[in-house]
Amino acid sequence: MIINNEKVIKVGIDEAGRGPLAGPVFASAVILPDNHNIQGLTDSKKLSEKKREELFHKIIQVALDYHISSATHEEIDKINILQATFLAMKRAVDGLKIIPDLLLIDGNSDPKIGIDTQCIIKGDNCVDCISAASILSKVSRDKYMIELRNQYPNYSFEKHKGYGTKLHYEEINKYGILSIHRKSFLKNVKIK
Repeated sequence: MIINNEKVIKVGIDEAGRGPLAGPVFASAVILPDNHNIQGLTDSKKLSEKKREELFHKIIQVALDYHISSATHEEIDKINILQATFLAMKRAVDGLKIIPDLLLIDGNSDPKIGIDTQCIIKGDNCVDCISAASILSKVSRDKYMIELRNQYPNYSFEKHKGYGTKLHYEEINKYGILSIHRKSFLKNVKIK
């Protein structure tokens, strides 16, 4: 993008994991070259796990800069999921080596990071750098949750990734709430 004969450095930002009952929320910031040749970028939720993995590696090879960050389940409980998402986004931007001129954010909420921001509803579906951020966030969070399987063998984190599936609720009822659970998301859950 060029404004007044000067190249504007734009970064795409998106998150993964706002809805789950357990684990952190992840956010990524990605700066892609204008002439990148990555095919198939779209909302990470529309891609198979295999395709996301493939694109993840292409993105980190091609990106001019990227950073993946998170906010913990404790932070989510303390400041709420929206503010924790904004915190993860700020951490992702702060982790970049290249200082961007413009943030392109998926959705309609401005995290107020202190850089010009454009919020784009369904941006992860139509803006390549936001799609790339969506993919980095989703793959990174999924890997994190899969690794929890070793720490919490009674919970199928490799299957539900902490989302509120029937299986996850059954596990909570059978084995209880873990330290990794978002307590603010489970206030109304009746444990047998």
